[in-house]
Amino acid sequence: MGTGQDLYKKAKTLIPGGTMLLSKRPEMFLPDAWPSYFKEAKGCEIVDLDGKKYLDMCIMGIGTNILGYGHDEVDDAVKKVIQQGNMSTFNCPEEVFLAERLVDLNPWADMVRFARSGGEANAIAVRIARAASGKDKVAICGYHGWHDWYLSANLGDNDGLGGHLLPGLNPLGVPAHLKGTVFPFNYNNIDELITIVKENPDLGCIKMEVSRNQGPEEGFLEEVRRLADSNGIVLVFDECTSGFRQTFGGLHKQYGVEPDIAMFGKAMGNGYAITAVVGRREVMEAAQKTFISSTFWTERIGPTAALATLDVMEKLESWSTITNTGNDITTKWKELGDNYGLPLETSGLASLTSFSLDTPDWLKYKTFITQEMLKKEILASNCVYVSIAHTQEKVDQYFLALEPVFDSIKSCIEGERSIDDLLEGPVCHGGFKRLN
Repeated sequence: MGTGQDLYKKAKTLIPGGTMLLSKRPEMFLPDAWPSYFKEAKGCEIVDLDGKKYLDMCIMGIGTNILGYGHDEVDDAVKKVIQQGNMSTFNCPEEVFLAERLVDLNPWADMVRFARSGGEANAIAVRIARAASGKDKVAICGYHGWHDWYLSANLGDNDGLGGHLLPGLNPLGVPAHLKGTVFPFNYNNIDELITIVKENPDLGCIKMEVSRNQGPEEGFLEEVRRLADSNGIVLVFDECTSGFRQTFGGLHKQYGVEPDIAMFGKAMGNGYAITAVVGRREVMEAAQKTFISSTFWTERIGPTAALATLDVMEKLESWSTITNTGNDITTKWKELGDNYGLPLETSGLASLTSFSLDTPDWLKYKTFITQEMLKKEILASNCVYVSIAHTQEKVDQYFLALEPVFDSIKSCIEGERSIDDLLEGPVCHGGFKRLN
């Protein structure tokens, strides 16, 4: 047990669940051996509490660092405003400058509200959409946070979100009267959404990720837009994850379909907390008819980091770099799968690429990959959230280490060895399922 594992044992006695984020729990990777905590992070490398350095070919802060950890230009901008003061009785001017920048990047939009987390941004967007439409019910497609409005899809007899995206989410604590207010639909299934709209004339909002594990079929997003327009429904695109990864702005730009509201987060501040709700004036002004307000939405670091991050992104065309790197990684996974005769499938946006093996023992193999790669000082699972710090040298280092792991997996699948004999601890927990 290293220092990180020891600290996590203590954390579980002090923090419900052990961590603040489900996706960062060690049980999601290597339950008894994941280093868990970091001392330093720079580029795409992390130093743990014992001073051991790892190459992060994994989730990169859950996709928050397109420019890599600790980007100098972003950090320097933040340090400057810290010296000048982060909070005061007055507002920071950077929030106005950032709002102007986001409207410039999204010509269909006119106004912006800021928060500091994706869940907050989603809750804000739903509140505004309901206020603007005058209707309460919401259709959803994708992951949109932890708040009551979203988790209410699991109230009643059906595990709505389990069949949709993430199983096992208990709605305990969510008011029972919210049952029947949120309706999941599957991506690319326009008939399912049409049925929801027809059966719920009080549907006020369609909230969806533009894409998660696959792209839209021809006409799908256009038909969603038409449905919203013809039924007085506010269309919300959740781009907290997809934003700034394949275009300079929202993924919706790639498909030419404009929402009424879009949310951006994660990568927008390159590791600093900032999210944005961007929308059309006639919709966003409904925020003044309800109450949406929070003290720390006015702090200065988030908007400052976002402005600096956007400048660097634009200068380097980071979205192009991470897309190309992600496509390269995906291609190499497929080649390894073919070379070793493995039932390998890939999915996700290029810069959020992932793979899986079509076998009942997939979670065991996933755990084995993490276990073996950790021995080689590489953080790895079945996905790579790409940053510009993932140079060709780093990618080559990753695949050089990964190939013998695939060779061992082949021997297990062919019955020469047992994956149970190769595992040195418990099997990792399952996470988000693929949306097909």
